[in-house]
Amino acid sequence: MRLFLDANVLLDVLAKREPHWRASARVLAVIDKPRVVGVVAAHSVTTIYYLLAKHLSKDKARAAIVDLLNLVETASVDHHVLSQALALGWNDFEDALQAAAALASKATHLITRNPRDFPLLAIPVLSPEEFVASS
Repeated sequence: MRLFLDANVLLDVLAKREPHWRASARVLAVIDKPRVVGVVAAHSVTTIYYLLAKHLSKDKARAAIVDLLNLVETASVDHHVLSQALALGWNDFEDALQAAAALASKATHLITRNPRDFPLLAIPVLSPEEFVASS
């Protein structure tokens, strides 16, 4: 199983954002298992660092990114992925980019706090709560 994690899921855990972080942390706990791989878009890592540095500190943000990169793989965001995201024609380009990166990384699921933002994707799109309930 390859779980593509939207940035909001990771930020919920890393910043302990209420009321969402507990369900998202359960998703990350599943990734620790040998048969479940976590994937995050490469461009999300910079966004996560930026927001954590503002919310916490640069040192804590750096440490969180090190921990994150030890847990998950990164999905490339290259010319092909950018073109695929544009081809989706969605109003929110960042959501389209997440979707295109998930598909290119051969994810089996996309986990996000906002499943409705990912219409008609070829893989299941679940909230952390939905994923945990189905596991």
